[in-house]
Amino acid sequence: MNWDQVQGKWKEIKGDVQAKWGELTDDEVDQMNGDREALEGQIQQKYGRTKEEAQREVDDFMNSI
Repeated sequence: MNWDQVQGKWKEIKGDVQAKWGELTDDEVDQMNGDREALEGQIQQKYGRTKEEAQREVDDFMNSI
């Protein structure tokens, strides 16, 4: 699945996002509205990851859905 598909199905996928990254709140996930950079930024902020680590986590997540 590519990121354009993720954006199109964000309402369906956001539950999976919260299951993977449980520290993200409903409001934060809603505000992302499928924006990959916003997701990566929140992962960096909440989990103390580097930009590269957050990108890898999002890539791994996309491959798993």
